[in-house]
Amino acid sequence: MPRKKKSSTPTGQRPLRVGEEIRHALSHILTYEMDRLDDPELYGKSVTVTEVRVSPDLRSATAFVVPLGATIEGYEAAPLIKALNRAAGYFRGMLAREVRLQFSPTIRFKLDESFDEASRIEAALHDPAVARDLERDDEDEDGEIDEEEKD
Repeated sequence: MPRKKKSSTPTGQRPLRVGEEIRHALSHILTYEMDRLDDPELYGKSVTVTEVRVSPDLRSATAFVVPLGATIEGYEAAPLIKALNRAAGYFRGMLAREVRLQFSPTIRFKLDESFDEASRIEAALHDPAVARDLERDDEDEDGEIDEEEKD
């Protein structure tokens, strides 16, 4: 009787290494091959590949991208992501030439929103009300006794 695979098995080292190799290759392809495409949505655009997550069987990959030099809040990135996904077959063919794998993975492009999330958290931490609360927590760690603890 065959064993069932666990869905929560941790990814091994190989998908991480392959993902990093694909990220480097996609960055190179998007830098030098973007102007060869006939898609006006992609012509002249610069894109940064921040991360590539590869499935454990190395057959599919999700590339997280950010438009270079633009914040996501002030830039409508949906047309760019749609255009990248339309050209995913071309990028897969170029990727097959750059990275030596038995199977070239299918690529999906997604917008990486982690930088905007990090800047939002950074702005919240620098908010005066939050900074005041953080200073109170620091005083408590220094060993000072609060009025509430005296009773």
